Amino acid sequence: MGKADFLSPKAISNRIKAKGLQKLRWYCQMCQKQCRDENGFKCHCMSESHQRQLLLASENPTKFMDYFSDEFRSDFLELLRRRFGTKRVHNNIVYNEYISHREHIHMNSTQWETLTDFTKWLGREGFCKVDETPKGWYIQYIDRDPETIRRQEEQARKKKQELDDEERSARMIEEQVRKGREGKDTDETPVYTELKRESEEEKVAFNLGACSSVAGPSKSSSVLGASALKAASSSSSTSVKRKDSSSDSRGGEKKKKSALEEIIEMEKKKQQQQQPVKTDYWLQPNIIVKVITKRLGEKYHKKKAVIMEVRNKYTAVVKMIDSGDKLKLDQNHLETVIPAPGKRVLILNGPYRDVEALLDGIDEKNFSAALTLDSGPQKGKRVDIAYEDFSKLA
Repeated sequence: MGKADFLSPKAISNRIKAKGLQKLRWYCQMCQKQCRDENGFKCHCMSESHQRQLLLASENPTKFMDYFSDEFRSDFLELLRRRFGTKRVHNNIVYNEYISHREHIHMNSTQWETLTDFTKWLGREGFCKVDETPKGWYIQYIDRDPETIRRQEEQARKKKQELDDEERSARMIEEQVRKGREGKDTDETPVYTELKRESEEEKVAFNLGACSSVAGPSKSSSVLGASALKAASSSSSTSVKRKDSSSDSRGGEKKKKSALEEIIEMEKKKQQQQQPVKTDYWLQPNIIVKVITKRLGEKYHKKKAVIMEVRNKYTAVVKMIDSGDKLKLDQNHLETVIPAPGKRVLILNGPYRDVEALLDGIDEKNFSAALTLDSGPQKGKRVDIAYEDFSKLA
């Protein structure tokens, strides 16, 4: 019987049946062939092409299984990252969306027998956070992209800086309130004493119009009647108190500084007292570093490179010494290189930052090295620098 015509009902029916997903037990992963029924799968298994694929797989079965497992893992994680991000989601929801693609890698060709085994493996290897609930297993993708990690660290630093500014301003307000309360407590009431003079010829005068009493020489005094003293003091005591309090407050206002001025003064003192401290970034151009991340594969792991350009303090464009490839890496994926004694290095952090030096010796016990400064105003000085604070010059 001849083959059905392209537009015949049978041909159209076959094309409709071929669309979408078919039964997994009638799928051959080696040949990537989907059969519609048991008879078709049996005929495929007896074909020459299938037999050739089986002979190839029998030579190295682990190679094919590892290949399919890696493909399944990478496609599954890529879908999880792109579709759900870092949200917590049921593993079966992700798997159903993954197998909806017709050309997906089937799980029966991988090293995992069930979806639960694959979910547990993702948790052990650190690709996802997994937890078991009465409703099943839930997974949450862990984003280890250098750009994402750098962005999260920068946001954390900004948040910490804002909290520090708020705490500093709150402390300054508390200090101002405390000083204001102490100023009120220290106000003393005036003490009145008798006016005395040594000789009777000296006079004592009162200027009642100015509401203040002016005595003659301090040493001169005379014994006056108690009534005269009380009358003079009672008439001018209230006005004298008001004048004294107003003059004292004006003088205090002139001497007192505002909160903003005190904050500025304290910042200046801190800057003068503090010595240069270490920063959380150390990348510098024209130094040799080593790639320590394993995500780029064995081709670049533990290989040396030269920093060509530094971007945003935490990211560097490096050129591999062996292959000449250029990569953009975060500083967390790099480490410094310690050369042999006598070689030139560059100090990357601390009070001698950006100063070139010569490596004299290495102290393995303290994880530091003895350097002789070769530039700057302190040239010739011998200092001890930690391993992570200097690197070999290119």
